[in-house]
Amino acid sequence: MKLVISILMLIAAPAFAQKSSEVLAQVGKKTITLDEFNKKYNDIKTKTTNPPTKDLFLEDMVRYEVGLQEAEKRNLEKDPIVQEQLRQAMYKALLEKELGPKIQKITISDKEMQNWYKNNPEIRTSNILIEFKQGATPAQIAEARKRAEEIYAEVKKSKRPFEELVKLYSDDAISKQAGGDIGWQSRVTIVPAYYEAAVSMKVGEVNGLIESPYGFHIVKLTGRRSFENADKRQIRAAVYDDKRKDIFNEYFEKLKKSYSIKENKNLIK
Repeated sequence: MKLVISILMLIAAPAFAQKSSEVLAQVGKKTITLDEFNKKYNDIKTKTTNPPTKDLFLEDMVRYEVGLQEAEKRNLEKDPIVQEQLRQAMYKALLEKELGPKIQKITISDKEMQNWYKNNPEIRTSNILIEFKQGATPAQIAEARKRAEEIYAEVKKSKRPFEELVKLYSDDAISKQAGGDIGWQSRVTIVPAYYEAAVSMKVGEVNGLIESPYGFHIVKLTGRRSFENADKRQIRAAVYDDKRKDIFNEYFEKLKKSYSIKENKNLIK
């Protein structure tokens, strides 16, 4: 395990310019000096509670150089997979350099959390699911919709408790045992179409049909949680994510103005 950690830390460590020093190892065309070794070894000691021995770390450095030189000998820098990995690493490095400091300065107030929660409350629902399988054909989806419409018509005119209707009609074997209840959920924990439809309902209201990747839902809203009782950690994370996205969007909107960009979005509709 120490070997794996030390190799990863070595690869991730910043490169140091070699200084005049005693030669610790010569690996092909690469000279490893004592200064370089000490800097990298001291760096890894600050990043792990169980650093490798100096002998093992030197062996890691030797293997790393042997591997790099072998890769160069095989012209792996021309391999499309390697080139794509390099592009991804460069993109990540740009974001960390340009946006990292701004993201680290993000702060979140209680007022911001409350304002976010007004439009994104936690809700509790029960549902009847009329399922269609992933990858279903248009004909299969149409058949599921027809069945869902028939069930919804029965639900609307029935005087039986919703929980009983769930047990009669729902295809969701898990929630079916709880009368269709799926517990408290938020915008970030259930599919958007389901949440958007349910959050606009009144407590006690039954509505349908709501389509999701799982099928068609007939939904009853059973609760709406106050901010005081909501999951504050989840709310804070959502506000943080919104602020982080704003930083990304602002940066790229500005950066894109420096490039000629043409899109043909009709091809993906």
